[in-house]
Amino acid sequence: MSRFIPPDHSLGDERTIGGYAAVHARPAALEGSDGMSYSVEIMTDRTDVAAGAYGAFFMFLQWTRLGEQGVAGHLESECLAWGTDRDAAKRALGAWTIDRVQALLEEMIVARRASEMDAKRREDAE
Repeated sequence: MSRFIPPDHSLGDERTIGGYAAVHARPAALEGSDGMSYSVEIMTDRTDVAAGAYGAFFMFLQWTRLGEQGVAGHLESECLAWGTDRDAAKRALGAWTIDRVQALLEEMIVARRASEMDAKRREDAE
């Protein structure tokens, strides 16, 4: 059961991906050029990059279009920001504007489509 939670604009700038999640108490939802709905989370992982011990990246969950609600797939960016701890890395990536995150999602959708087309061509050639 869902319930409406009013936004708390004192928690951040909702024009950024991190601020949006804080203000609305949920991940941002985006629509891709492929017609699918995505939610986006900032994830972290330990890295060996000199700029920081942790890298932050986006995980885009692609939701099913029809039938029972669920995750149909995902897209995962490379590490795009770094920090000395998980929170610092998340804050750095959370400063990205939603428009910039949407543009990245579009780039990733185009790249996935091209990769799928290449795989299909190779399969057809065999």
